[in-house]
Amino acid sequence: MLNNRPDDQRLQKEMMVYDLLESLNVAYERVDHEPAMTMNDIIEAEKKLKVNICKNLFLVNSNKSQYYLFMMAGHKKFKTKIISQQIGSSRLSFADNEAMLKYLNITPGSVSVMGLMNDQENHVKLLIDEDILKEEYVGFHPCINTSSVKIKTQDLLTTVLPAINHDYSAVKC
Repeated sequence: MLNNRPDDQRLQKEMMVYDLLESLNVAYERVDHEPAMTMNDIIEAEKKLKVNICKNLFLVNSNKSQYYLFMMAGHKKFKTKIISQQIGSSRLSFADNEAMLKYLNITPGSVSVMGLMNDQENHVKLLIDEDILKEEYVGFHPCINTSSVKIKTQDLLTTVLPAINHDYSAVKC
């Protein structure tokens, strides 16, 4: 577990996450790991960071007019009907990879709340499971699935999100 940015060669989108956190004076811990494509692949990183890494889903409504990034606890199952009703949206489904790359500059397996820093025109609305909001810390990928980061949940909500011009809606799943 490390408290500083990587000193080896990394993708620009990952380094932009550390740049942002450091520019905002947000303390973080990080750990590098093998590529994590599923929640089962991230168990060791969670143990090292002592945090539950969020499951992040990139969603779209049925007429493809609104995109959502949904942060939820990794052990929970996504129930589209329940979330759709809470946000007053038509049925949600997984958005395509092209939209993910276009709006968040992220590829499948690396979806992260930090991708919202690339959504400067606010095409994507953030939804956060209320259980995540109760935790002291939140864990996520820094826009790449070979590392995981832990920050205080309040830092995400009161410092990071305002800095990247995004708000969130709490939902119950």
